[in-house]
Amino acid sequence: MGLELYLDLLSQPCRAVYIFAKKNGIAFELRTVELLKGQHVSKGFLPANSPQMVPVLKDGDFVLHQSVAILIYLSCKYQTADHWYPPDLQARARIHEYLGWHADFIRGTFGVCLWTKVIAPLVGVQVPEEKVKRNRAAVDWALQLLEDQFLGDKAFLTGQRVTLADLMALEELMQVVALRNDVFEGRPRLAAWRGRVEAVLGADLCQETHGPILNILEQAANKQLPQIPPEAHPLMLLRLSRIP
Repeated sequence: MGLELYLDLLSQPCRAVYIFAKKNGIAFELRTVELLKGQHVSKGFLPANSPQMVPVLKDGDFVLHQSVAILIYLSCKYQTADHWYPPDLQARARIHEYLGWHADFIRGTFGVCLWTKVIAPLVGVQVPEEKVKRNRAAVDWALQLLEDQFLGDKAFLTGQRVTLADLMALEELMQVVALRNDVFEGRPRLAAWRGRVEAVLGADLCQETHGPILNILEQAANKQLPQIPPEAHPLMLLRLSRIP
């Protein structure tokens, strides 16, 4: 059995793994795990002993979780172009510096809008308005810091070439873009950065990868989203309860 990737393209980390593998011509078997259908909690959809989350990589008997670990594994195993994960120690350190900040301030913040606008109504929950406002302020703060501290006057987040840091940031950003129409207002450098990253990836691949999330509000309005099964509710309710 070759490389298998267990993904749902509604998930930001899953999109990062998918687009990286496709862009670099890495052959893999896509195992779609639809989170809104609760397939991540259904027996048989994920490899044995996996946590109830995606992405998951299965390479023979080797199973790996967490998007950053998966991206680094793919970069090293398939010897992708050096700019993604450079061999230079200090260049790698810059990528890890961003990814550490990303984990602390982006990962748990940018996805909240999807939970409040789409997932909460599907499980019969209304998120308090003060939490929604607090998250919006946190997103705006993180966007400004992303532009000022990490991007600055560079072409990409850690230098003049695109890296794994840019890929992770782009996919989180797309989660906000899908649910807010003001993301780039007053942020021309960030908008230009997005354009450069998407130009590297290619328009067709971006459209393929981003389609599911960019259409999510329309699907919700037209009641085209699946009913979340009861067995998936506890995990979803737990995540909603953790919104600060």
